[in-house]
Amino acid sequence: MTGSLRHKLEDVLSGIGPLAVAVSGGVDSLTLAALSHRVLGTGAAMVHAASPAVPGEATARVRSEAAREGWSLTVVEAGEFADPRYRANPVNRCFFCKTNLYGTVRTVTDLPIVSGANLNDLGEYRPGLDAAREHGVRHPYVEAGLDKAAVRALARELGLADVAELPSAPCLSSRVETGLRIEPGTLAFIHAVEGMVGGALGVGDASRSVRCRVRAAGVVIELDAASLAALHDFAREDLAARIAAVAPAGLASNGIRFQPYRVGSAFLTGDAA
Repeated sequence: MTGSLRHKLEDVLSGIGPLAVAVSGGVDSLTLAALSHRVLGTGAAMVHAASPAVPGEATARVRSEAAREGWSLTVVEAGEFADPRYRANPVNRCFFCKTNLYGTVRTVTDLPIVSGANLNDLGEYRPGLDAAREHGVRHPYVEAGLDKAAVRALARELGLADVAELPSAPCLSSRVETGLRIEPGTLAFIHAVEGMVGGALGVGDASRSVRCRVRAAGVVIELDAASLAALHDFAREDLAARIAAVAPAGLASNGIRFQPYRVGSAFLTGDAA
């Protein structure tokens, strides 16, 4: 990342002054938290919302980074599972998720809230950004002109090599087809399957992708091209059997399919995916 971009980002953070970073446990928010702490010191507070939609290792990663970097960290329950609008999984589910998130963060701090949204996020349908706007949340990466590649480069500059290589990992609810109710048991299944498949294929860097999609038509495992090509027939049969064995009742009744990874393929606007 160019020095000018980092300086612009540091200027944005300094201009906001004392702030609270909503830290999910992914590369964007962890990197923002690290730089905010280095720029503002005790003026940067971190808030992490735990939820059935957030993998346990993400919460553990936030706690670990906070201890290592000396952050002020508050962990709260996001509360979105008490919202029937979120549980119904409509097209704008993310709006209700982020509404609950930012509302919860506001109960523990009166500081300005900042998020790890970057320029790449602006090119996708992100109803969560509408919720952020309603809650006055600012996006320092966007204001300073950083995209995902620049965020990863910044993470490396800050000595966060492991964080820089984290694969993109939207919340687990994003794997459930629009219109299917969000259930904690389904999300636990999705998380377990992605770990099982990723472990079997040795997937773990930013260039590889594993998604367990739960659809009305059944369970689909989406893989990046290299991983899909490496998955021979015998391995597919073995993985499919292991996945079916841990699936909640009825979820895998239509079998397990393997397909190429497509961003947001569980998100439907009326057409079949």
